[in-house]
Amino acid sequence: MHSQIADPLLRAQEVADLLKVSIPTIYRRMADGSLPKPVKLGAVARWPQSEIIAAVKAAGERRTV
Repeated sequence: MHSQIADPLLRAQEVADLLKVSIPTIYRRMADGSLPKPVKLGAVARWPQSEIIAAVKAAGERRTV
């Protein structure tokens, strides 16, 4: 029996696809603090989808029009 995960964990490629950027850009944004660091599961890195969405919303709130 499989249950749906309420907050899916995304691979780097899925984060890049969601944000329409390259994987190296994901890591540059992590380095500058505009994206969160991943959750490490052994050697595997995954990002909670809610944290990526929150980072995008926060970036939008920091914009000046």
